[in-house]
Amino acid sequence: MSDLSESERTRHRRLREQGRTDREALFEVLRAGFVCHLGVIVDGHPMVVPTVYGFDTGHVYVHGSVASRSLTPASTVCVTITHVDGLVLARSVFEHGVNYRSAMIYGVPRALEGAEKLDALRALTEHAAPGQWEYARQPNRKELAATTILAISLEEASVKVRQGPPDDADDPHDVWAGVLPLAHSWQPPVTDPLATRPVPDHVRNRAGTPF
Repeated sequence: MSDLSESERTRHRRLREQGRTDREALFEVLRAGFVCHLGVIVDGHPMVVPTVYGFDTGHVYVHGSVASRSLTPASTVCVTITHVDGLVLARSVFEHGVNYRSAMIYGVPRALEGAEKLDALRALTEHAAPGQWEYARQPNRKELAATTILAISLEEASVKVRQGPPDDADDPHDVWAGVLPLAHSWQPPVTDPLATRPVPDHVRNRAGTPF
């Protein structure tokens, strides 16, 4: 698997030791979440939209209504994914920080149609809720026509990861220092009052698992 390509936008200029250049690091960040922020220019002004995403080895996919102005960009967009793993509490406030994993992906989006569009919607659904594509009713023609799905290439991407304790072990100030970890996990499902079927295994089994 090739390393991430470096560009003027993806070059690690600050905190270079936190940068990652292997492509698997990008996939690890993508696998760990399902919400990204899509940065676009709309009518000459910046707009950043939180949205669910899916991905494969070549692209990240985002979707929304055909009426959404954020999903009709004609130039490069920036997709960001960030996971917070803990607060880094140092001996001095200046050295406080965050343990995190993040990725930034740049590209000109391409609107998908036909089989490509359906495949991307499946990838997006299965990434957020594995098993749901085959379990629930799939989109009909009218719903597909009302939905825009964009593909953004993973060719130009930057990844950074910060792990470990504070960096000020040589500070003489005698206070506690360390990391306050942050963990995320799925909770037990809450059934729709009008639902008549039991919770399916692929939903019930996610309770207690991390994301």
